Amino acid sequence: MFTKNTTLGEVLRENEKYADILLGFGMHCFGCPVSQMETLEEACEVHGIDVNFLLDKLNTAKF
Repeated sequence: MFTKNTTLGEVLRENEKYADILLGFGMHCFGCPVSQMETLEEACEVHGIDVNFLLDKLNTAKF
């Protein structure tokens, strides 16, 4: 279960298919080494995204 404190790197290590969800939200910078340590909450703040909406999408994705 992902939380606001989960890093982008942790999400992608769980399953690389989550990248499609992040891309769908306009998060194209997850390939940057620094972003691997950025939390989902921090990334959402930068991109103007509702973190709870993103968490819902990530946590309910079926791969």
